[in-house]
Amino acid sequence: MADNNERAWYVVQTYSGLENAAKRNLDSRVESMGIQDFIFNVLVPEEKTLERKKNGEMKEVITKPFPGYVFIDMIVTDETWFIVRNTPMVTGFLGSSGGGAKPIPLPEEEMIPILKLSGLTEAKFKGKVGDVVKIIAGAFAGQTGKIDEIDMDKGTLRVLVDFFGRLTPAELDFSEVKLQ
Repeated sequence: MADNNERAWYVVQTYSGLENAAKRNLDSRVESMGIQDFIFNVLVPEEKTLERKKNGEMKEVITKPFPGYVFIDMIVTDETWFIVRNTPMVTGFLGSSGGGAKPIPLPEEEMIPILKLSGLTEAKFKGKVGDVVKIIAGAFAGQTGKIDEIDMDKGTLRVLVDFFGRLTPAELDFSEVKLQ
C-alpha cells in the first residue's frame, strides 16, 4: 500500500485515565527511533475550569474532555503507523478498520477547536479580506459571504453575509468557515 505522506492530525485510542502515559510512551519512541520528521506533536487535550470548593475558595480543575483519546500530528507511513499502534498503552487508531487499513485523518476544521481548547491555537487561516467563504457551522451555516475583517489573535473573522438583500456582518470562528 502506498503511503500518502500527508501531514495531518490523527486520533489514537488509549486506556481511559492513561492518556498521559500513552503520550509519554509515544514521545519517548519518537525520540529513540529518530522519527521527529514524521511525528510532530502528541497532544492530550486538557481544559482548565474554576470550581468552588466547600469553603468558598475557587480552585482550578483540569479535566480531559476526550477521555481515552490522544491526538497525533503526523505523517502516516507503514513504519510510523506500526510504531504508534504498537506503543504501550495505545489500543489503536480511530478510523482504522483494521486488517492493514490506514487510519483516516481528522478534518482540520474539527481539530481547530481542540487546539484552541488546549491553548495551542495555531491561528492558521489562509484567507484574506475580500475572499469568499462558505459558512459551515453556526446560525449562517450553508451561506456564503465575503471576509470583511480577520483577527488572527482571537481566531475570528467578520464575514458579510447577504441576508434578505442586505449585507449583514457575522462574527465567526476560523473553524466555522471554509474558503471557496
